[in-house]
Amino acid sequence: MEFIKDFINFLSDPKILIVLASALLFVSLRYPHKFYTDRAAAIVFSGMALFLVLSMFDADFRLIVSKPDNVPIVGMLFLVPFFTWFSMREAVRNDKRLADGKPLTEQEETAEKVLTWPDLVYTELICMVVLTVVLIGWSLLLPAPIEEPANPSASPNPSKAPWYFLGLQEMLVYFDPWLAGVVFPSLIIVGLMAIPYIDTNPKGNGYYTLKERKWEISVFLFGFLVLWILLVILGTFLRGPNWSFFGPYEYWDLHKLEALVNVNLSEYIWVKALGMGLPGNPLIREIFGFIAILAYFLAIPAVLAKTSFKRFYNTLGAARYHTMVFLLLAMASLPIKMVLRWLFNLKYIVGIPEYFFNI
Repeated sequence: MEFIKDFINFLSDPKILIVLASALLFVSLRYPHKFYTDRAAAIVFSGMALFLVLSMFDADFRLIVSKPDNVPIVGMLFLVPFFTWFSMREAVRNDKRLADGKPLTEQEETAEKVLTWPDLVYTELICMVVLTVVLIGWSLLLPAPIEEPANPSASPNPSKAPWYFLGLQEMLVYFDPWLAGVVFPSLIIVGLMAIPYIDTNPKGNGYYTLKERKWEISVFLFGFLVLWILLVILGTFLRGPNWSFFGPYEYWDLHKLEALVNVNLSEYIWVKALGMGLPGNPLIREIFGFIAILAYFLAIPAVLAKTSFKRFYNTLGAARYHTMVFLLLAMASLPIKMVLRWLFNLKYIVGIPEYFFNI
């Protein structure tokens, strides 16, 4: 039993868990007919429920999962995969129906119309009553996590943001606060608003499909599930005191400290590669980092427009294409920075602490 716990703790390490989750997502999208079926869902969700029930016998696991703050996130662990599976199952079914020359599921459903009153209103009323009962029972069983007034001389450890900001807090491990807390959230909001204006392809509007929108769905699911939901889960269950990583069966020891050797790109080049001291002028010192950033956001879009993304460039035009690629590169910068930190302990590509400018 201890061997199994140690193995699960090992797999829960962020750099392993994120890689496994990304691989599983793309494999499932590569073979949707095998993953998004009723049988696969029964196996997966039964396994998840069994894992949760058996793990509750572990005191450390139970202490974290049963916290009033964390109970909704436990529900999210089941709800998000369920609705993702449900939508993808419907997409697979529609793709098969299209291949067989049959009408879409949505087209058959629209043939059977019902009235708003009383059908829809009665259904909404029943849902409202059930949800009210659930919330009342929840409030009676779990006390509200109200703590004492904030004391600046005694900060809680770990000090965590609300659950919906834990993804941003996890990003602080890899980026400076101005990027993780300001720039990236703004790009997420602006990017989501820009999607209808960038992607005007009518396919997939009003019906489920995967085959017709596979690339777009893959990018969205990677950004939403791996780069957002998974980071929330990591911050909720696997980040403990001092924001150190703890496995699901590991005791949250306040004295656990991880030795981190953070090296900037300028130190790798000037000191390790060229054998020189760091220049005193920050612009000269960080010139290689600036070149890398400019090449990332200026050269890569031009290269992709001539190669892999030539179809997008011809379809979208220059303005929409460059907006789309900029947003994609901004999203991709998070997993890229994660890998650089894991493999090379790279902290900043551009590090100018004199002016609080770090990338």
